[in-house]
Amino acid sequence: MIVPMKKVTLIVQAKDKETTIEKLAELGVLHIEHLQEPKGRELNLLKEEMQRLEEAKTLLSAFSPSVRGKERLLDGKSFIIQVIDLGKRIKDLKEYTYRLEEEIKFWETWGDFEPEIIKELEKKNIYIRLYQIPLRELKKIPEDIVIKEISSQKGMVNCLLISRKEINFPFKKIPLPEMGLGKMKRVLQEKKDLLLSLEKEMREKSSFLPALEEIRVELEKEKELAEAKIGMGEFGPLSYLRGYLPRESLEKFLNFSREQAWGILIADPSPEDSVPTLLRNPPWIRILDPLFRFLAILPGYEELDISFWFLIFLCLFFGILIGDAGYGMVYLVLTFWAKRKWGERIKEKALFTLFYLLSFSAILWGIFSGTIFGQAWHPHFIKPLLPPLRNDKVVQNFCFFLGALHLSIAHFWKFLLKLPSLFSFAELGWISILWGAYFLARMLILGEILPEFVRVIFLLGVSLVVLFTHPQKNIIKGWGEGMGALFLNLVSNFTDVVSYIRLFAVGLAGVAIADSFHSIALDFAGRGFFSSLITAFILILGHTLNLLLGPMSVLVHGVRLNLLEFCNHLEVKWKGFPYQPLRK
Repeated sequence: MIVPMKKVTLIVQAKDKETTIEKLAELGVLHIEHLQEPKGRELNLLKEEMQRLEEAKTLLSAFSPSVRGKERLLDGKSFIIQVIDLGKRIKDLKEYTYRLEEEIKFWETWGDFEPEIIKELEKKNIYIRLYQIPLRELKKIPEDIVIKEISSQKGMVNCLLISRKEINFPFKKIPLPEMGLGKMKRVLQEKKDLLLSLEKEMREKSSFLPALEEIRVELEKEKELAEAKIGMGEFGPLSYLRGYLPRESLEKFLNFSREQAWGILIADPSPEDSVPTLLRNPPWIRILDPLFRFLAILPGYEELDISFWFLIFLCLFFGILIGDAGYGMVYLVLTFWAKRKWGERIKEKALFTLFYLLSFSAILWGIFSGTIFGQAWHPHFIKPLLPPLRNDKVVQNFCFFLGALHLSIAHFWKFLLKLPSLFSFAELGWISILWGAYFLARMLILGEILPEFVRVIFLLGVSLVVLFTHPQKNIIKGWGEGMGALFLNLVSNFTDVVSYIRLFAVGLAGVAIADSFHSIALDFAGRGFFSSLITAFILILGHTLNLLLGPMSVLVHGVRLNLLEFCNHLEVKWKGFPYQPLRK
């Protein structure tokens, strides 16, 4: 259920802006709507501080602390600057050691020498140059130049050339290094030791990650309060703000406002207002909340909360799509194990309840259809409780029926909401068209005979849509808009009903994969120890593939049928944003 809201306009003296925001945060019931864009130096400084904090957290998270510190930091800002500086030094050192290692690798083919000696000799007109020369070109070097071959690789010779005059050849000249090979190795070891020391220091500092998270929360709240203050409207010596609160919190807010001597105006939200959405459902429906948060969806304030129907049909879709009691048991055991192992650390406890419920739905469908890790391997000793579920045409027919029923619920819900308006009868027309589409799908896809009464319900549906889509307009214009709505949505109603056959197709694919791997595995069975290992590997591979693809198919198909097909017919656009009251 979407909780009804009240719109509040609050007026105070401009000098009391800051204390008013503080008081509202203490009360913690008003969702603030900014009347002007929050911007300015104060906010920019806070954002920069938060960016530095996130940078420090990212740096520290790369290290594994041995012990998590519980004490608070005495100077959080100074600590963050230290961490960022330490991270920069570590990064620079890693880049320097990498470059030095590459240099050492290169100069090891030349050997160890002191570049300074070569530079000193040049002052005495003794020129020493390093070249890479092709082997076949060595004979072309003039005789007055001394050649010392250092090493060779792939037809290229590393040469040291000595002369009394400057040497210039059209070959690759190697610049002298800054230091000799021996010194490079010593410097590299020094830098690596320093790097280990800095990483150890960073690892020690990473134990304060929980303290940084506390600072982040404080900064977030500080930023939220600053935005609320800066976003207030101004009118001479007065400041004002607008917000929304649940209707049940109105009395509490009024009493608090009287104590503070605030000027307030209470009104119902208008259709033009951007009202936040607060969902409040019974505990057994709230198990969907983690899924909605994962999908980042929320109905708008003026829209409908489909949580009840979403849960009912999601369980049904999960059962059909997974369709295997064996897989359902595996999901059940995995959920139980995950709850025992991580239950205390995971805040979303409802997630486990949802997984339990979905696992049971797969188990039930598997028992009804006689599907336990496939069907082919146990045709004689495991019988389905409902044998028709082994018949493809029956299951396809059930999927079409499910589609017509699901979408009819959406239109009947709209019909009840529109009563006693004449507009409501158009929804009954769409229900008739949906059931006409159901019987048409049976005829075209399953080869069933089209009953005579289908023409009647189809014509009745068309008439209701044309007559009552816009009954209050003049007859010709109203009928014209009704015909337009009919032509735009007639085909889509048929395709929406047919789209529910995806439940049958994906469920059948899962059974086919399991049976195919069983068939392949049986070809290796009974031929000795190694063939038994291959058989076990094939079976595990096949069932693991199904177990991984199953939940993905539910997200792609089961969730889609709820969020797209059903919601399109119910005109739910998921344009809501959450109710987030200003609070400390």
